[in-house]
Amino acid sequence: MDRYIKISGIQKLTLLDYPEHMACTLFVPGCNFRCPFCHNSELLGGDVEFYDEGEILEFLRKRKGVLEGVCVTGGEPTIYTDLDRLLREIKSLGYLVKLDTNGYLPDKLEELLDAGLLDYIAMDIKNSPERYAETAGLDDMRFDIERVERSINIIMCSGADYEFRTTVSTELFDEQSITRAAQMIRGAKKYFLQAFVMRDTVPSKTLTPPSQLVLSRYLDLVRQYVPNVRIRGAN
Repeated sequence: MDRYIKISGIQKLTLLDYPEHMACTLFVPGCNFRCPFCHNSELLGGDVEFYDEGEILEFLRKRKGVLEGVCVTGGEPTIYTDLDRLLREIKSLGYLVKLDTNGYLPDKLEELLDAGLLDYIAMDIKNSPERYAETAGLDDMRFDIERVERSINIIMCSGADYEFRTTVSTELFDEQSITRAAQMIRGAKKYFLQAFVMRDTVPSKTLTPPSQLVLSRYLDLVRQYVPNVRIRGAN
């Protein structure tokens, strides 16, 4: 069944979401993952409010020359069959486009890259292959890690700017799993580890952030495979 994209939130100015650019962020509802640490889980319910797309595009027209980029996040934007249509509209206004994705739909990702619609990609690396389904909140028997691996390869070979990132909680990670996650993206351009932060919207109330000591140890382990790794959000 076709799924037509909707916009369920907008952050009109961000200096953080798009590296080195003033941007706005558009949030789309729905996701093919159910991560227990998700900060945007309110976008997955049936009572989500929607913005008029025409009004969003008019806002972007008025902000030309002030904003440089548009970040499209969710939820998971690639679940929508007409994501390319929306991105073409945004690109036609002269904006750079950043996509946040979980990488579980590599064909869609490749299609968007081939069409020249993505300037920056941020893909979440949920965990090691062995714990990926658990961390994504999916049935292990039906989860296909090859989809994730293919998206990693597509992104790293695309020529577009990109980053990988992992949200680390105490309960879902240990030294072995963070090492195996890093091995999946060996030689990547940029990798960020970010400590889990509890919020009201997080589905699981049992997760806790790692200590700074543990996170620093993980950084050392990852650096063997991805030299340019940093902790995001560190003071």
